[in-house]
Amino acid sequence: MVGTSRLTLAVRVKPGAARPRVGGRYDGAHGPALVVAVSAPAVEGAATEAARRAIADAFRLRRSTVELLTGRASRDKVFVIDPAPADLPDRIAALRDGAPR
Repeated sequence: MVGTSRLTLAVRVKPGAARPRVGGRYDGAHGPALVVAVSAPAVEGAATEAARRAIADAFRLRRSTVELLTGRASRDKVFVIDPAPADLPDRIAALRDGAPR
């Protein structure tokens, strides 16, 4: 694909949320992180999988392009998006630093 590359994304997962949402900023262990609230509990990877799907859906990506890099048992995670559209960093910044959706 032209205009694509590999991108890492720091995420702060909030499991057990009343309403799933992607948006907001958390300054965590991996730097400025995108907040991803999911209704799934933090049990046996359910919240991590829900976060992976929420990221893919929020950015209209194939779910197979979003993969956990680190943080399996932590709320602070790093995902890899490969391939990542060229405009994805701007879209991430808008959700991280702007209004949640």
